[in-house]
Amino acid sequence: QVQLVESGGGSVQTGGSLRLSCAASRSIFSINLMGWYRQAPGKEREYVASISSRGTTTYSDPVKGRFTISRDNAKNTMSLQMNSLKPEDTAVYYCNVKYGSDLRYNHWGQGTQVTVSS
Repeated sequence: QVQLVESGGGSVQTGGSLRLSCAASRSIFSINLMGWYRQAPGKEREYVASISSRGTTTYSDPVKGRFTISRDNAKNTMSLQMNSLKPEDTAVYYCNVKYGSDLRYNHWGQGTQVTVSS
């Protein structure tokens, strides 16, 4: 079991930046996959970015080139640097981890609100 706590959300204007952090309650060294998802009002939760235990990163097309995901195994944290923010990035952002054989274990944070105004 692992608890996840997101922080760093807030309100910014178009073109601004925010850095989200996700703190895990235990070592993330063995966690296979860490990622960020987001959910805008009236929409389904969608994938944003992920990073493997080896540091391999992937991004959804809407955020590619603007967002950067990273993890710090020593601090048990994951971050999402968000630059050139757009109003369509407005959503609740959730931290997610998957681990174990076949990634059977799947945990979510409580979410943090990001609001981008035009």
